[in-house]
Amino acid sequence: MILCHHGVSESWPTEFAIDPERLEGQLRYLLRRGYRPATLTAALEHRSPGKALVVTFDDAYRSVLTRGLPILARLGVPATIFVPTAYVGSPEPMAWAGMESWVGTRFESELECMSWEELRRLRDAGWEIGSHTHTHPDLVSLGDAEIESELRRSREECEREIGRPCTALAYPFSSFDARVKRLAAATGYASGLILDSKVAIPRQTMPLLAGPAADPMELLRTGLYRGDGRLRFLAKTSLAARRIRARLAR
Repeated sequence: MILCHHGVSESWPTEFAIDPERLEGQLRYLLRRGYRPATLTAALEHRSPGKALVVTFDDAYRSVLTRGLPILARLGVPATIFVPTAYVGSPEPMAWAGMESWVGTRFESELECMSWEELRRLRDAGWEIGSHTHTHPDLVSLGDAEIESELRRSREECEREIGRPCTALAYPFSSFDARVKRLAAATGYASGLILDSKVAIPRQTMPLLAGPAADPMELLRTGLYRGDGRLRFLAKTSLAARRIRARLAR
């Protein structure tokens, strides 16, 4: 099972920020159920169907370091974080479509991206640093050369600054097609991740459950949001529900 979070905040009233207490409670529940945590690449290299737990964070919000890392460290859970490298260490808020409404409000600071030094702290804590492209565009809307530049530049910057291979990619806005997948693989990525928020879930997108037939360049994650209460969380993470979804997605 691959989970996807974004920011971690008690007060930021956006669906993309989970409350720290709820985050800890959800992870403790899954650990009690026997799920074994691992980074994405480690889980894919050593598949354990049904009981692997991969925690991911998109966008590299600083709140993931300040509020998320202490929780995951206490629980012994490493995570994989996907970084839009153009924003790393920048004073500019990450205000792409859907997030721009927070600019100029008291929550604007929640849009801050980590620095490379802060990302190296996550690396040293056992986290994997993956790519979320360079500027977080809708890749499908770009030409081939632009896509390749976004993907290659981000991967190379991550590898140079983190000192480890960067082979995991989360497509911004979960926007991808066969062309984007082909170019991602050609620029050195071994896995590509999407979210399950689309109306139609593409075929062969069930990671760590559908077996070797699952396409590693379109791995499906379960998105968890502020409004997901206990019942919705249980429904989203239920093994039975995931198996049903896997059958429907084929």
